[in-house]
Amino acid sequence: MRDVSEQWPVVRAVLSDVTGRFADLVAASDASALATPDWTVADTAAHVVAIASIYTTLLAPDGGGVTNPALAAVIPTVTVDTVADLNDLALRHFTERDPVRLAAMLRSLVATVLDVTEGTDPERTVPWLGASRVPVAGVLAHLVNELLVHGRDIALGVGAPWSTPPREAALFFELFIVGMMRNDTGVVLDGGRPPGDRRVAVAFRSRHTTPVTLVLHRGRVSVEEPGGPVDVRLSFDPAVLNLVLFGRVSRVRAVLTGKLRVGGPRPWLLPEFLRTVRLPTNAKPLSGN
Repeated sequence: MRDVSEQWPVVRAVLSDVTGRFADLVAASDASALATPDWTVADTAAHVVAIASIYTTLLAPDGGGVTNPALAAVIPTVTVDTVADLNDLALRHFTERDPVRLAAMLRSLVATVLDVTEGTDPERTVPWLGASRVPVAGVLAHLVNELLVHGRDIALGVGAPWSTPPREAALFFELFIVGMMRNDTGVVLDGGRPPGDRRVAVAFRSRHTTPVTLVLHRGRVSVEEPGGPVDVRLSFDPAVLNLVLFGRVSRVRAVLTGKLRVGGPRPWLLPEFLRTVRLPTNAKPLSGN
């Protein structure tokens, strides 16, 4: 993985830019239009604003915790399979649904996130869902991805244009996913099928990320440098990989369009790997892609 210090100014600039695009989209959209089968534009924007609000305290230099007691009690035990319950809880506690106000709140909250992280060590880890530990740079990349994925949801729902540049999407894989795997995943990936004893190594390659190998063994994931033996080689477009991981685009479609290419000596082991290394897929888009 490239030096995080090189990526730090990039993720900060991208976060600022995507926040502006997302806020403009929300402010100009019908609050009641559906962005997903379950969430309106207003619900979707409120979800992202709630995350940004939590990050203003999570990322503070003094390591402030989540101020809402109900959320604070749940967050350390959350897994990818129970994130939907946390999202519902957060939306019940965060009641603002006016799109113009939500857009303004988002701009202000992200400005605070950038302000409190100014000059910090981007590799400093903070607690995230399920007692995992994520580098500060990875948390910013996670917020970028929330904006990109949910911006796409809203744009599809209201018929507006939206773009997800691969170089921006790549920040999520490189800084957040790999960043968490290098530190501590906590219990966030727990809850799937019982882990097997088989070691599965998957080499991830794209034009926009540093080559890396993720290894699943007995339910735990670790990071290895490229060059060792692997079972699966996965070449990917970062924008499409993120959409696949979050259930917005099917694996079949991604493969057929050439955005994901699977090879290696044992490519049939990829589904076993992805049963553990998975992300929430609860808020699927209206398009059914």
